[in-house]
Amino acid sequence: MPPLTIGARVPRWPIEQMTRIPLAVLVALIVPIVPGAAQETQGDFIARQFKFASGEVLPELKLHYTALGQPRRDSRGVVRNAVLVLHGTGGTGRAFLSPTFAGVLFGPGQLLDTTRYYLVLPDGIGHGASSKPSDGLRSKFPRYTYDDMVKSQYLLLTEGLRINHLRLAMGTSMGCMHSWVWGYTYPEFVDGLVPLACAPVQIAGLNRIRRKMIIDDIRLDPEWKGGDYSSQPAAGLKAALQQLYLMSAAPLVQLRQAPTRDAADSVIVAWVAARLKATDANDMLYQFEASRDYDPSSYLEQVTAPVLAINSADDLVNPPELGIVERLMPRVTKGRFVLLPISADTRGHGTHSVPAVWGGYLRDFLAKLPER
Repeated sequence: MPPLTIGARVPRWPIEQMTRIPLAVLVALIVPIVPGAAQETQGDFIARQFKFASGEVLPELKLHYTALGQPRRDSRGVVRNAVLVLHGTGGTGRAFLSPTFAGVLFGPGQLLDTTRYYLVLPDGIGHGASSKPSDGLRSKFPRYTYDDMVKSQYLLLTEGLRINHLRLAMGTSMGCMHSWVWGYTYPEFVDGLVPLACAPVQIAGLNRIRRKMIIDDIRLDPEWKGGDYSSQPAAGLKAALQQLYLMSAAPLVQLRQAPTRDAADSVIVAWVAARLKATDANDMLYQFEASRDYDPSSYLEQVTAPVLAINSADDLVNPPELGIVERLMPRVTKGRFVLLPISADTRGHGTHSVPAVWGGYLRDFLAKLPER
């Protein structure tokens, strides 16, 4: 049975600051991400006549991506250094260019050094600069699922970027769940999987209840108008965002940020106000509905690539007392589960984006990861 690592001590890594220059959407510009690192490009892949699991078809599905480094092929033409990094619900691939992520993983000599690896950071369907409801179709946009999102990622790699193999597929939150879907949908395509902050099982319990509340908050606002609103349904969207804040909260983190009553009131008011300006109700609704049929638990024996799954003990989305991943991981042929203990460095659900906390485990995983 694969080993489980529960509550192990995690080394703290220094965080380096990165240099970032904004890029214009739709234009492939090239700039350094971390001093001394390889260059980046942005682009769009168009999947034509993309058929969704629902049977709906989009004549053109746009997938925006950021790529760092260059692919390298072996003597048989197999790409050996490609890494797919997948973002969470409501996020974008470019969120991984932050100092706390790229500054720890992507620089010279770091674990995913972009002079050695070819990193692909896509915006998932319904997110960022990829095709989404707010582009114009609104509620007529196809009801996509995680299977559709993973299928589109595969097309981006194989048809758009001519990548025929992945060294690693890793993801945070929703991207974590996508990593599991990759494991059984394209089992021979990837050497290793690193799902961060999720469980390979149907979303149920409090996790599902909060998601349904987010969906209902938007749908039950009369100003939503079936998705055909001319201005954002502010009351429903505000309530949905408040639920989202609670999903990603962690008691110790919030107490540090808001140690008094007045500070706590100010924090949530400011956070919701900022998100209201940047969030579209249909996009958010679709993003949370996309998880409705996620359930890798029936396919775990088909995941043949080595897996390093990491959760944190202060994650309210995946609370450790449920013991879900511990129970399921023995069914994964080459699986290891790490539960990070609560510390001053963990960030609840958001620990998935702080590799200074879990990078030591990734280092060990990469060192032992065979080519397939």
